[in-house]
Amino acid sequence: MTEPGPASVAAAIRAAAERLGATSDTARLDAELLMAHVLETSRSQMLLTRMRDDAAPHAAAFARLVNRRAAHEPVAHLLGEQEFYGLPFAVSPATLIPRGDSETIVEAALEHAAADARVLDMGTGSGALLLAFLHERPSATGIGIDASAQALAVAQRNSAALGLAERAQFREASWLDSGWADALGRFDLVLCNPPYVETGAPLDPDVRDYEPASALFAGPEGLDDYRAIIPQLGKLLAPGGVAVLEIGAAQWQAVRALASESGYTVALRRDIGGRDRALILT
Repeated sequence: MTEPGPASVAAAIRAAAERLGATSDTARLDAELLMAHVLETSRSQMLLTRMRDDAAPHAAAFARLVNRRAAHEPVAHLLGEQEFYGLPFAVSPATLIPRGDSETIVEAALEHAAADARVLDMGTGSGALLLAFLHERPSATGIGIDASAQALAVAQRNSAALGLAERAQFREASWLDSGWADALGRFDLVLCNPPYVETGAPLDPDVRDYEPASALFAGPEGLDDYRAIIPQLGKLLAPGGVAVLEIGAAQWQAVRALASESGYTVALRRDIGGRDRALILT
């Protein structure tokens, strides 16, 4: 079998990966995803059938994407979507990019909540947590809230694309405003991935320059939003309800203390990498 030629898709990917090595720890994967995008095919299909194709017709479009990635723009923004819990989610600069570590929240929720749970997702962003749960539990319904109207528009688009619009509602609200939850009622499950980065903490340019600061930073200890959220859970949870909160890797003890002060029993859930990732409050 002949090797791919110097102007092939394979060669273009190899050159792009070399260039992106200074930007990304996943340079080869980034290059493959960007090439698959301009070829309008899946990465797996490209790797199986397109690597010997002539890349010239797609060179300009590919180069534009590689240049943007070299400037640290996230791959998810370049593609317009990110996979989460096996589902495609549209993303934008108004939302956090769903990350695999946060799938731990969905897994914990599926284990602890009833199949027909009424769910509240606080700070829903792209809707990833709520919609992934609803996708796995066809009898469940839910509401996602966010302070950003732009983020809610993305969540609504994802809900429609996944066929979940009849079971998911989205409302503009902030847990920092008084009375924000007065008309919501009570929920069997509350999900929340709040801001938890210490204000001023260094972040990779991919995150710092392209994802919303309002969804990242939470005061000098990264705890401001937990201090606002946890005392309000009592008026949100139905009897027997459970809350699942994402935490930073070093925040388990501090957030557990806040939850214990409010009368909750707290369990820790680690992510696939063994890092502290979620607290389960009952």
